[in-house]
Amino acid sequence: MRTSDFIGNKRITEQLGCLIDANRFPQAVVIEGEQGLGKKTLARLLASALVCRGGEKPCGQCSQCRKAEERIHPDIFEYSAPGGANSFHIDVVRDIIKDVFIQPNEAEHKVYILGNADCMSISAQNALLKVLEEPPAYAVFILTAQSKSKLLETVLSRSVTVTLEGVDPDEGAKYICSRFADTDYDKAKSGLETFNGNIGKTIDSLSGGKENEMAQVCRDICRALVNENEYSLLCACSVFQKDRESIVFACDFLKNIFRDALVYGSGAQLMSGQKDTAKLLKTKLTRQKLVDLLRVCDTLKKMALMNSNNSILITKICYSLRQAAGR
Repeated sequence: MRTSDFIGNKRITEQLGCLIDANRFPQAVVIEGEQGLGKKTLARLLASALVCRGGEKPCGQCSQCRKAEERIHPDIFEYSAPGGANSFHIDVVRDIIKDVFIQPNEAEHKVYILGNADCMSISAQNALLKVLEEPPAYAVFILTAQSKSKLLETVLSRSVTVTLEGVDPDEGAKYICSRFADTDYDKAKSGLETFNGNIGKTIDSLSGGKENEMAQVCRDICRALVNENEYSLLCACSVFQKDRESIVFACDFLKNIFRDALVYGSGAQLMSGQKDTAKLLKTKLTRQKLVDLLRVCDTLKKMALMNSNNSILITKICYSLRQAAGR
């Protein structure tokens, strides 16, 4: 399978490509990974390959590939929830079920891309399960999710799940620079190291987007912890009321900062790009407290991915971080 527009996760793309070439692609695939890792890009690449009539798939030249690229292919359907628990409604699934038993218009397959499938309500997942149990031979479902844990076991048992990881910083930096001519390679590589190889988050950060804002929030949280200022910590965390993805990002970014604080001064490379903050934490907190903060980040991230109430989460974040820091 030709993957020029998708870098990293080579083992996964090779395996899926072999299944397409052998005409043995599963009828349901779950692509799991955090925002920015390329779940939608991979889903669209697979859809193009499934309808392609050229040689190496997707060839990018045949009429099927061109229609897929322009998002006008009559046999590729894309749905996506806005985010948040139960925001992928059962009515959407019912529409899919009505359409799925109609023969393809042009291609050998009808491909349904279901973005943010982990936002499906239980009733929506149960409705989808009915068609996953006995789908028509030509139907393929590609579900994307930040965490497969939100999907029913019965749905997962009828799907092949792949989990995307961050790309190599050097490879990712070259890719970003090839797409954005004015991008500095060293800044791109540093961003990828900060965001654990997440190209989407790195690009957003380089363009001064949301990721920069959240990095500042994380710095404010660290300062509030060492200054024992509970009110400042609460103010810094108030931004999480906006959306759950911010909490997930903050947990990952804070974990990198706490890790950097642990190794600061040892000569090890810093991952967060927050040298001053790491130094501050190193001087103010013991090694054990930094280790405890690392563990807390993992716990809080799991809670965020479980669609817990945001207000309750903010309270839990403030309490857990202060407790781990011995405040």
